[in-house]
Amino acid sequence: MPLINRILDLDTPPLIVAELSGNHGQNIETAKQIIAAAAEAGADAIKLQTYTPDSITLDSDREEFVVQGGLWHGRRLYELYGEACTPYHWHTPLAEYARSLGIEIFSTPFDESAVDFLEDAIHPELYKISSFELTHIPLLKRVAETGKPVVLSSGMATEAEIEEAVSTLRDNGCPETVLLKCVSAYPSEPKGFNLRSMKSIGQRFNCLTGLSDHTLTNEIAVASVALGARLIEKHVTDSRAAGGIDAGFSLEPHELENLVIQTRRAHAALGSPSIGSSEQDQKQTHFRRSIYACQNIATGDVFTKKNLRIVRPSLGLPPKHWEDILGASATRDIPTGTPLSEEDLPH
Repeated sequence: MPLINRILDLDTPPLIVAELSGNHGQNIETAKQIIAAAAEAGADAIKLQTYTPDSITLDSDREEFVVQGGLWHGRRLYELYGEACTPYHWHTPLAEYARSLGIEIFSTPFDESAVDFLEDAIHPELYKISSFELTHIPLLKRVAETGKPVVLSSGMATEAEIEEAVSTLRDNGCPETVLLKCVSAYPSEPKGFNLRSMKSIGQRFNCLTGLSDHTLTNEIAVASVALGARLIEKHVTDSRAAGGIDAGFSLEPHELENLVIQTRRAHAALGSPSIGSSEQDQKQTHFRRSIYACQNIATGDVFTKKNLRIVRPSLGLPPKHWEDILGASATRDIPTGTPLSEEDLPH
């Protein structure tokens, strides 16, 4: 089933996307190992990032081109992106490898030329737009012109900026937009996610929603399922100890497997909006209470609290008739341990 169909089908669990990012360490075999581990863990898709240092920044030593604080403090942007980027000539072999394992692959382009490249290199089913690129209107127009669905991270964005981005996509041919709730910090903390806003976002922009999650645990992702998340994206690595550039906020394979299991369980628990018992509940009604004779009762005897009790199981008269039955006379012999029935009610 195409990825967008999975996303749109509310009866299926949310799509789990494993973000490769720069954790390959410029080794294609490491990239393949991460893809294989993600496929084995049950992820639905692998996501790449498509850029070069020159397409995303300038080779400059000026202060504004040096990271201040966080995991990459003191790193020049040009060098950082050179280490993190996925080489263009890897894209086709990585796509072929992923699909041979039964896992789909798509990417986040960072400029218009990257979109042209991806159309030829991996033929993605959909595109992802990074939260940092949400205001990159020329890029959004080019992505929309492919006529493919777009997953858009909304970290940092104001309502007006989201409105402009979504309108740009729709006005230029994008058939479906999925807005991801995101905190653009690496790693991010639970406080500040404001997951309740997912429903507001979906209603405001008439689209499905999801989550781009940079925390190191799965609780937020699982919680997002209950709020309607249809796609959940997490960075992955083969080993945090290996020290990949994004390893500090990436899941290891066993953690990704747990994410898949937990989100599917959470989705299964959503069930139906109808009020009433489940099939599992209905199998337990035998252990409700009902009215039973706790002494031998002869025809004509008066029903009292001494010869009747409300006990389990539920094969007799429901407890709501307790006040009705007390003080009435038995119209039949009722041995101890026998459930009362509606025929024993006074008429």
